[in-house]
Amino acid sequence: MTGAWGERQACGYLRARGWEIVQCNFRTRFGEIDIIARHGKYIIFAEVKTRRSSRFAAARESVTAAKQARIIAAAEEWLQTYAGTAQPRFDVIEVYGSEDAPLPPHINLIENAFGG
Repeated sequence: MTGAWGERQACGYLRARGWEIVQCNFRTRFGEIDIIARHGKYIIFAEVKTRRSSRFAAARESVTAAKQARIIAAAEEWLQTYAGTAQPRFDVIEVYGSEDAPLPPHINLIENAFGG
């Protein structure tokens, strides 16, 4: 499954940079958050988009306004349960590649991608 592979790659990428993965695949009635992580003063809600390449469009382009609204609503629900002092932030992580590709994936982290 390409999405699950991409999420594993994104988690490894974040851990290698000192981020703490708090939860993966948090589901609510509003939608799902792929990765919830802590880094510095932030609690990050990250949407992971995996593509074989960016040939036709950047992966981030599939994070529509409607998808952003669902992620924000799910994050608000998570924050009600696990409130802390960290500043919330919404990131998008693009993963380009595939499990069967000979090269490692290219990962692009877009910090503060939406949510104002």
